[in-house]
Amino acid sequence: MAIENIPEIYLSEPEVTMDLFVHDFKMTSNVVKSKVNLSMNMFSFLKEGKKQVHFADTSVAVNKQQSLLLKKGNWLWTELLDTDAIYYCKLFFFSEKKLTDFLSKYTNGIKPFQEEIPYFIIENDDYIAAYLNSLSSNIYTNHSYSDALLSLKFEEIMLYLLNKYGNKLEFYLQSLISKEISPFKKIVESNVYSNLKLEEIAFLCHMSLSTFKRHFSSEYNVAPGKWLQDKRLQKAKTLLQGGDLKASDIYLDIGYNNLSNFSIAFKNKFGISPTDI
Repeated sequence: MAIENIPEIYLSEPEVTMDLFVHDFKMTSNVVKSKVNLSMNMFSFLKEGKKQVHFADTSVAVNKQQSLLLKKGNWLWTELLDTDAIYYCKLFFFSEKKLTDFLSKYTNGIKPFQEEIPYFIIENDDYIAAYLNSLSSNIYTNHSYSDALLSLKFEEIMLYLLNKYGNKLEFYLQSLISKEISPFKKIVESNVYSNLKLEEIAFLCHMSLSTFKRHFSSEYNVAPGKWLQDKRLQKAKTLLQGGDLKASDIYLDIGYNNLSNFSIAFKNKFGISPTDI
């Protein structure tokens, strides 16, 4: 069974990187367990038929009263015709960058620890039905304002669903962002050994100090002050054990503004002063 690379097989220029893409998908015969390499997160708005998706450790099935939000990855899916002998869905693909920009713009970015799942079930309603009538792939191609229009449609459905499902959906959307490219983590970890205060790092993250602390504790499962101090002192110990440097040579480089505070923190953590190493 061949692997279908989606959405690339639907693009006229598969090599072109896109942040948003709409595709109207129809078929008139059942397809059982297609191997799919989904390279973008995707809404699958089901209008006719049934869909089942198999993931690594679970599966989900929906009918035309429901739709799916699917995480990118390698999945198996089965698409079955409805009683009218047709399968029809609208697929709306979005990049991680587009999602990150949206969450930064509209949410507080808090992601509590929870088991990550690769799908989110959406219950179709009158608003979604009206929305889908305006979401035609023909509208968003070869148009002077195609990108701007599609961005507005993406924000529209995201905001509507956030209003409908609240934190449950927000936490799911946060889980779709790869940890290695999380803007929050990039800022935090690039300032581990700076002498910036917590409120200054929070400012760089476009957050208040209280929001920053909540977000940090959610991401790292520890308070930010303790995490930063442990990281900095462990590096200091490694540098001092090298034998070529003294405490006075390194305290500024690992985030302390004065030698006295560094020496006290070091002794409290390791039981010995930095001069004893």
